[in-house]
This record gives sequence, structure tokens and C-alpha cells, in this order.
Amino acid sequence: MTRGRFISLEGGEGAGKSTQARLLAEALRVRGLDVLLTREPGGTPGAEAIRALLLDPPGEGWGPPAEALLFAAARADHVERAILPALEAGQWVVCDRFVDSSRAYQGGAGALGDEGVLALHRLGSGGLLPDLTLVIEVPPEIVKWRLADRDMGVADAIGGRGADYHAAVAAAFAALAEREPGRMKRVDGDGDADTVHARVMQAVEALL
Repeated sequence: MTRGRFISLEGGEGAGKSTQARLLAEALRVRGLDVLLTREPGGTPGAEAIRALLLDPPGEGWGPPAEALLFAAARADHVERAILPALEAGQWVVCDRFVDSSRAYQGGAGALGDEGVLALHRLGSGGLLPDLTLVIEVPPEIVKWRLADRDMGVADAIGGRGADYHAAVAAAFAALAEREPGRMKRVDGDGDADTVHARVMQAVEALL
């Protein structure tokens, strides 16, 4: 059986990743492909339990090292129990965030460094990387009003961090995309959902 393809969607808060992941999965299914649409952190019962700890942490919350370890643990379970079985069964996997989010958030903005995050990923998930990663980029002023509309003043522990932190995340994503252009493609996320979806499909076309 032919192994499936693995596509992740990345970007900062309010970039529209979840919407674009859903639209991409729907478009691939229309083409007759069997698609697993999933997310990180999450995608399995164990990883969803860790997601709750990350986004609504107890006490004072997690420092960058503990946060990176929790994300790596959630991802290890997700890869073992959902992503790899789907790929081996010939399914295409569309994932809302994957390891590049940890590289940008904990490795970049959290100052842990890229190699530390990748070392955890090699240990927990065998170093698995998507066939294609789409980095959706949106201007900060548009993100601001999107988040205000989405969160209604109530953000999770990571989304609610300051503007400087999220600017560092955006810079880290851009640097990763520049460093790994063969796998990571930058997508202009400015526009309505259908306009951005057309750009996403253009970027995915080479895999089809």
C-alpha cells in the first residue's frame, strides 16, 4: 500500500490555521483521498488531556522547559497512535500545528533553542516531519482584530501572552521557512477564507 502524505499548517495566533486545515481536508476528500484531519496539541485521548494542562495550566503555569516537554509528550502519543497508523494505511494527514510550532514557540520565543526542541522530537516521535508545512502569515494589525473577535477577551494561557512574545513567534516561523524552503511554504493569510484556501491549494498542488 502506498504511504499517505502528511501536511501541517503553522502560524501564529489568529492566522486562520484551523479554518484552512478544515478546508484543505474537505478539498482533498473531494479529490477522492482518505484524509485524517487532526490537531496539536491533541488528536488522541492522551494528547487531548495534555492539551488541557497546557492551555489551562494549574497554579502559576509552565516554564518553557516544562512546556516543551509536555508538547513533546502529547506529540509522541499523537504520532504513535494516530498519525503514523494513518500514513501507513495510505491516508493523508492534515494537522493543525506540529513540531514547527514547538520550534517557534518554545524554541524561538521561549528561548530554548531549536536543537533542544528537535532533540525531544527525535526522542518522542522519531524525528517525523511533514511532507509539506504551510506557514500562514497574517499582518499583526489583522491578527489583533481577529483575536478580539475570536476570544471575546478570554484567551488561553499561550494565546494570551504579550505582543512581544507573539512577534517573536512570527519571526521564528519566518526564519524556519527561510531555512527549510523545500518543506516549508509561506502562504499569505491576508484575505477571506476562500481566497487564502486558493493559495493553500496552489501550494499543495505539487503533492497531488
